[in-house]
Amino acid sequence: MSEKYDVVVIGGGPGGYVAAIRAAQLGLKTACVEKWVGKDGELALGGTCLNVGCIPSKALLDSSKHYHHVQHEYADHGIGARSVSLDVGTMIGRKDGIVKKLTSGVGMLFKANKIASFHGTGKLLKDRKVEVSPVDGGDTVTLEADHVILATGSVPIAIPNVEFDGKHIVDNEGALDFDTVPKTLGVIGAGVIGLELGSVWNRLGSEVTLLEALPDFLAAADPDISKQAQRIFKKQGLDVRLGTLVKGAEVKKGKVHVTIEDKDGESTLTFDRLLVAVGRRAYTDGLLAEDSGVKLTDRGQIEVNDQSQTTAPNVWAIGDCVRGPMLAHKASEEGVAVAELIAGKPAHIHFDTVPWVIYTEPEIAWVGKTEPQLKAEGVEYKTGSFPFAAIGRALASGQTDGLVKVISDAETDELLGVHIIGAAASELIAECVVAMEFHGSAEDLARIVHAHPTMSEAVHEAALHVDKRAIHRAN
Repeated sequence: MSEKYDVVVIGGGPGGYVAAIRAAQLGLKTACVEKWVGKDGELALGGTCLNVGCIPSKALLDSSKHYHHVQHEYADHGIGARSVSLDVGTMIGRKDGIVKKLTSGVGMLFKANKIASFHGTGKLLKDRKVEVSPVDGGDTVTLEADHVILATGSVPIAIPNVEFDGKHIVDNEGALDFDTVPKTLGVIGAGVIGLELGSVWNRLGSEVTLLEALPDFLAAADPDISKQAQRIFKKQGLDVRLGTLVKGAEVKKGKVHVTIEDKDGESTLTFDRLLVAVGRRAYTDGLLAEDSGVKLTDRGQIEVNDQSQTTAPNVWAIGDCVRGPMLAHKASEEGVAVAELIAGKPAHIHFDTVPWVIYTEPEIAWVGKTEPQLKAEGVEYKTGSFPFAAIGRALASGQTDGLVKVISDAETDELLGVHIIGAAASELIAECVVAMEFHGSAEDLARIVHAHPTMSEAVHEAALHVDKRAIHRAN
């Protein structure tokens, strides 16, 4: 059996499903192949992000935040609660309901845009043929396409001598479905996933220890931000151990025994559960036939040029399986760009203005370069910063932790980076992304009227402080 399409997308995550929808909007006959099986046994579009990544983790972060606040924050507002109960099952059920609503919504969008869905595993053959092996074990289907978009995403990285068992030793997916709050939780990796899921279970009462092999905390972030974050997370009860190498782990009598090596030598730690969150790798297992014409890089990613074209004619690749940051919004915008390029329209993504966000409390967000990066490049720059503790709205809401830092070119004043740790950082960064996309300056941010009282005033004051003329702090 063979069917012909203008575009076939392999992968229905935030890169793939967005690419499929945009291609269909542009009048292209489009199909999408996705193998994900939801908890109800049905096709679940949305990939890792909607099913076991971005969305469910944020649902649990929000639920755990409410639980923590009623116990530790509400008293300052004169609100007392004699007792607080926790129903983990209800919390997990709420998360699952949100996931189902969103994945079903993508399915409805596919129907509305007349996109054909194939529930199975896709394999790229020679001359843009896609072999689909149905999840239910049915007959293989071969699709022919003028263009193929590879959007297979990524999977968690495993580490030697630490085997997932789905119960005691888990990846991020397992950590979203604990049936009880573990008394102790070990987390290998203090990056985005480790911090977010560690925060969830810490707020719910677990003693959380993060084991990070690197000597520096959040090395990808600007040092002024990472230093603040480390201090705040320590105050919250997260035990972050830097320079700690995990040598192995095994389960004995329902406990996870983890062998570590640090500056004091080798020792063993014991936890009720262990989350492995050391990063993700491009998922290309079984994706490419030998004669597909698509090459992989030394890192196992699909090789692409600046326009997301692979080494095979009319075969494109986007998202986590190619170069660049493994971020859902980056994948989505690549998907839109590729669909528009296929349709003959101009399209481009400026990777220097892709924002990063960590959804801890407080949130962390940044766009552009850090000070160490600029120093390494020999770029002359100037900086300004402003603490949320001096912002009226932050004081009124009791969210005073953190700061905004603005970096601009020493000569032209063009924005080179903005770094935020604080409440609503994920929203505040958007203004800065827009300013940088249009080559705006710190002066531009400083001249824009920001509503009062709002958290965004910290961005305004930080921009003013670049030229040492902030109003609400000593310059």
